[in-house]
Amino acid sequence: MIETSWGNLTVRDAHVHFFSHRFFSLLTGAEPAMATGKLGWVTPPEEPEVLAEQWAQEMDRHGVDCAALIASMPGDEDSVARAISQVPGRFYGYFLVNPLAADALERTARALDMGLRTVCLFPAMHRYSVADERLTPFWEMLASRPGTNAFIHCGVLSVGVRKKLGLPSLFDMRYSNPIDVHGIATRYLGLRFVIPHFGAGFFREALMVVDHCPNVYLDTSSSNNWVKYEEGDLNLEQVFRRALEVAGAKRLLFGTDSSFFPRGWVQSVFAQQSAILERIGVNRADAAAIFGDNLADLHRPHST
Repeated sequence: MIETSWGNLTVRDAHVHFFSHRFFSLLTGAEPAMATGKLGWVTPPEEPEVLAEQWAQEMDRHGVDCAALIASMPGDEDSVARAISQVPGRFYGYFLVNPLAADALERTARALDMGLRTVCLFPAMHRYSVADERLTPFWEMLASRPGTNAFIHCGVLSVGVRKKLGLPSLFDMRYSNPIDVHGIATRYLGLRFVIPHFGAGFFREALMVVDHCPNVYLDTSSSNNWVKYEEGDLNLEQVFRRALEVAGAKRLLFGTDSSFFPRGWVQSVFAQQSAILERIGVNRADAAAIFGDNLADLHRPHST
């Protein structure tokens, strides 16, 4: 637990990238130490179980109860599956997939069988719309697996590790609009959908989707620097006020976007967001929901 103005809160982080040894191998095609050396980061251990223990210790240091670990490259599902098995009860398993890849259905089914429950889609990265009819078999398969969630990155996509390593980022923002989520969310009410970073520059559109789809959530993670693209002087406090008005406290998921060591868990995101919610008068029950209870609820069995 973390001590706050509301008292001790159980904090669960909805957005932590699990940059495993295999992640760097898949990203660069080279020895991970070459990449981490350029970045000034700690090279992750070869065994994901060891990295899981490091994250558990880091969470203990900050009083964080548990976190969603994201396998941030297609093909790295095993690393997160091994991590969540190593430290039971501390992590939720997320994994990235390109739903148009030839092995997408097989890979997704296998990851779900391993205990990962949230599928991450980055449409701008893999250049497709989530509303594309070619994805119908993919959505049908997810819908047939009760308790499965879909995390869909919308808006501005900037992968810091790629930029720092000089890797190409051939993303296409034509596929980044949260409006594309609307039809899928209304068709598959048994699935729950998460749009991170408040829509990352498509805030208005994300609010529209959340308003009309009770199975869509927003995560609050990262610096949310996308506010610089909004008209006027929109700031994060105003973002929270509007999100609470439209989505309500029960559909906001606190996250940091933590990812690597030695930085570890980004406590400053928690400090900033908790200060904002305190300032705008959020009560203890709603604070508890946003900072942890909602993420736990998201991963309990659910149905239409």
